[in-house]
Amino acid sequence: MKISKEAQIEQKVDSLLKLMTLEEKIGQMSQIRHFEESADEHITSKFIGSVIHTQGPTPGKTALEWQDRFIELQKKALSTRLAIPLLFAVDAVHGQNTFEGATIFPHNIGLGATQNEKLVEEIARITALESQATGFNWVFSPCIAIPYNEKWGRVYEAFSESTALTEKLTRASVRGHQGDLSDPTTVIATAKHFVGDGATDYGVEGGNTSLNAQQIEERLLSPYKVAVKENIGAVMSSFNSITGTSMHNHKQLLIDTLKVGMNFDGILVSDWKAYSRFNGNDVINAGVDIIMAVDGDLDGFQKGAKKGVDNGSISLDRIDDAVRRILRQKFRLELFENPFPKSDLVSKIGIKKHRDIAKQAVRESLVLLKNEDKTLPLSKDTKKIVVVGEHANSSGLQSGGWTVNWQGTKENYKGATTILDGIKRQVKGKVIFDKQATGNHFDADIAIIVVGENPYAEFFGDIGHESNQLKLTLTAEHQQYIKTYQEKGVKTVVVLVSGRPLVVTEQINQSNAFVAAWLLGSEGDGVAEVLFGDYNFRGKLPHSWPKSIEDYKGKYGPNFWDDTIKPLFKFGYGLEY
Repeated sequence: MKISKEAQIEQKVDSLLKLMTLEEKIGQMSQIRHFEESADEHITSKFIGSVIHTQGPTPGKTALEWQDRFIELQKKALSTRLAIPLLFAVDAVHGQNTFEGATIFPHNIGLGATQNEKLVEEIARITALESQATGFNWVFSPCIAIPYNEKWGRVYEAFSESTALTEKLTRASVRGHQGDLSDPTTVIATAKHFVGDGATDYGVEGGNTSLNAQQIEERLLSPYKVAVKENIGAVMSSFNSITGTSMHNHKQLLIDTLKVGMNFDGILVSDWKAYSRFNGNDVINAGVDIIMAVDGDLDGFQKGAKKGVDNGSISLDRIDDAVRRILRQKFRLELFENPFPKSDLVSKIGIKKHRDIAKQAVRESLVLLKNEDKTLPLSKDTKKIVVVGEHANSSGLQSGGWTVNWQGTKENYKGATTILDGIKRQVKGKVIFDKQATGNHFDADIAIIVVGENPYAEFFGDIGHESNQLKLTLTAEHQQYIKTYQEKGVKTVVVLVSGRPLVVTEQINQSNAFVAAWLLGSEGDGVAEVLFGDYNFRGKLPHSWPKSIEDYKGKYGPNFWDDTIKPLFKFGYGLEY
């Protein structure tokens, strides 16, 4: 009788688990950064199971140097007694966004606007390939949160406020990332953050989610059920709490609901420094399998976990469950047979085929909110166009957070095209760039004014957080850009680059045409292809659009579930020419 591949994997896992010491098991549960002091030594002496790349020193300048660094670390892991290979993880949330020169796609909010699951699957497939090309076999993506308040700094990481749309795009993303895990161009995907991160009261990152159990079941859990049904390899626990209990300590949701109820057999990974933040061994007992043991957490976790087993406060069964899940994914990836990345994949990073898909995503994500007197499409024969705003000429600004750096960049980065680049390619006449609306170009036939937010990520993007000056409106300077040209009677097209719907009711009224462009990624010239009529608008709002600041006096803003707050534009709104 032929044994199935999965049955063979389970036999291998059980056999290996029986050989492991407690120290080796706890080592497999430990995740460190590749650039930490003594990282190389710890991989062998502390039996580390996985390595993460985060903000900090890069593994090298080129993709081959990144691979070489990870090969070096992998060889150290393979030199240990049981030769268990490492997993290498990265936050590749819109392409392999930590490597300059990779293809950077629109953030998930833009993909939500496309409503195109085939496109999302292809984007995930490319992200997996370019991640493998830089040495990674595990990505912390997709984020499948359901955001209810635009004050939350991570709205753009999620697809939509709609559970149904999030389900559809989750399925596509998992299929694209993982494919056949034995294929060296695929990676383990991670559904995050379980659960309720986008539904916190007042949109606070890591805050409390006060939805009741029925609301969580109806609105938030179904995308995870979809991900598990697609055999997602990992789930990341969330920073938020549910009615006062931290998700990292929430055994009922992590074990009873996710692992048992949904029959999730993959890795449950913690978020940043969760062991020291959320009561140490309580995190393990609640069901977390891999601890992100960074910034000094490694010794505390490994010693604390061993002490917990020795004194009986952590059962050996719980440790074995965690290690079994980790080994299972390593065997599914066939890491024991093929532990090293493929050097021939490097040539695939940022190729035209990938960038064409990214540009398609830009085009399909654009949402036309206003088009007075058929202002759009613009004529390529227009004699003089003035392009206004720093966002028009910066690939960093147009891409948002998680681009090259954790908090993004305001500068242009390798391989990208800007919105201004695209406009110049389209127009036969004169194109003037008036960065801050200080030039005297009121004789222009059209003003294309590009405004938006500066890049941010995680809690740094929360509206009202002490670390920033972010608002739900445009800055006074950007409001003035529009007003300056509108008051001079120049026909005005506004392009909004943002990670969330903003309160721009006045600016929409001032403009002749208004486009929500989200966070585009590296292919900014896709915007011009739609403005000038090569393609029509296809994007539909993935979120209800607020009409005023008053919409945010309560816990949430206007959203799919709440009909007491009337939005300016409803979910799914979007014009064509």
